[in-house]
Amino acid sequence: MSKKNKGNDFLVQGSILAAASLIVRVIGLVYRIPMNNILGESGMGLYSMAFEIYNLGLILSSYSLPLAVSKMVSAKITLKEYKNVKRIMLCSLTFAIVAGGLMSAILFFGSDLIAKYIFATPAMAYPLRHLAPTIFVFSVMGVIRGLFQGQGTMIPTSISQIIEQIINAIVSVALPAYIVHRYVSDPQVSAYAAAGGTTGTFMGALASFLFLIVVYGMYRPIFRRQIRRDKTTEVDSYQNIFQVMILTIIPVILSQTVYQISGTLDSSLFSHIIGAKGVLSSKIQSLYGIYSGYYRLLTNVPVAIASALGTSAIPTIVASRIKKDDDAVQHEIRSTIKFNMLIAIPSFVGMSVLAEPILAILFPAAGKLAVKCLTIGSIAIVFFSLSTVSSAILQGIDLMKLSVINSAISLGIHVVLVVIMLQFMNLGVTGLVIGNVTFALVVCILNWRSIGKALGYKQEVKTTFVLPALCAAIMGIGCKIIYVAMMYVTNITLISFILAFLVALIIYGTMLLLFQVLTEEEILEMPLGRSMHKLLVKLNVF
Repeated sequence: MSKKNKGNDFLVQGSILAAASLIVRVIGLVYRIPMNNILGESGMGLYSMAFEIYNLGLILSSYSLPLAVSKMVSAKITLKEYKNVKRIMLCSLTFAIVAGGLMSAILFFGSDLIAKYIFATPAMAYPLRHLAPTIFVFSVMGVIRGLFQGQGTMIPTSISQIIEQIINAIVSVALPAYIVHRYVSDPQVSAYAAAGGTTGTFMGALASFLFLIVVYGMYRPIFRRQIRRDKTTEVDSYQNIFQVMILTIIPVILSQTVYQISGTLDSSLFSHIIGAKGVLSSKIQSLYGIYSGYYRLLTNVPVAIASALGTSAIPTIVASRIKKDDDAVQHEIRSTIKFNMLIAIPSFVGMSVLAEPILAILFPAAGKLAVKCLTIGSIAIVFFSLSTVSSAILQGIDLMKLSVINSAISLGIHVVLVVIMLQFMNLGVTGLVIGNVTFALVVCILNWRSIGKALGYKQEVKTTFVLPALCAAIMGIGCKIIYVAMMYVTNITLISFILAFLVALIIYGTMLLLFQVLTEEEILEMPLGRSMHKLLVKLNVF
């Protein structure tokens, strides 16, 4: 397969997963609007705190399984060793059942202690207890997702994510609404409603898992034929597979734990430091709900693309390294980063300049503090996108330990900064936002330094960063002018925003072509690239 075809394949697969991730995020935004209104800022604070510790438990137990399984499966499929793929699956499932089951039990039975001593918010135990069983479901489901991803197809994972989010959305709105109506006079109604929201996460995961079981059942006859045709005479021992799996999983766990623990520490530090200043628990929950329910939720939408592209790039990078095709590895890295920045940079600019109408449309209850957080903190989209992809690249070239070290260094700096901003500068939620930005910035700087040393790799700067930033800046100015003008004429936020958004797309696309940011080859490699290329030829662009 040519380098061009390889690039096209992993970008297409990455784009499938990215598209699904965006659909999932959009559904998430849509259902979070009524859910936020039902729970209120206090309930959303409890909901978000529960998710911080749940995500940490998921990472410690099984979050890394899809990545590890896809990497190991990809390596064996490249060598056509299907008997070893079967053994990898058996080992992975055993690990998932044990690790997922144990972590679910710890969070379920330890929810009261965690809520009281780590978050200083006893009511958080209710939503955490309802989230706990979800870890076990995700553990087993992750193995199946990893199998398909390792074979270079993101379709089962993508569809399962959409199903998961649809069910999650339905339950997460309907159940809290019923609970609030049923227990409206109960002082713990916010905690009960937050628990109803987390129940939606479990139901969504369960529906997704059942879908993947059906898909795997359809694929199983093909897998069996591949095993029968496998000419491998010596298979890997289960002990060796477990060792490789653990060595693959541990760096990912450590790296992702550092990422996640930054959010958990933020929540814990915020609760304790602000609480020590005499702020009531209900107010702390509301403030943290603004940070996590508005700012983090919205900025995570574009970052989902980076996560999807990084996930899809790993099997391709592994396969290219096994074949000792260094040119292909560098091409895949370069293409992934450039495609990522073409989306992340304008997303940051657009979200920053249009923060007020975005929040007004999606979350009418959001106030000026939420607007301030989104305006100053949107730059994190670029840094988290870069750090996410760079961590995936380090995973693909067997240097995940460097990502762990880099993330740990950044975490140390992050904690010091957050404590200073909360304790001595009294920045409150704004301090959390600044800490979030600086954490991602330090990680991506250190990661790119590690990649450069390991591969002698240098990312092309002009068309990857400089020109997209210039195009996005022009776009930002244009869409802001249009929005302000339309608000002056109509005074209708939704109409003004939609027109400004459409104008932004046109300006950004035009600027990319005007400054020749993309070559013909790069356009052809992109998803729907041939159709776009034909249109551009007709318009005499090429």
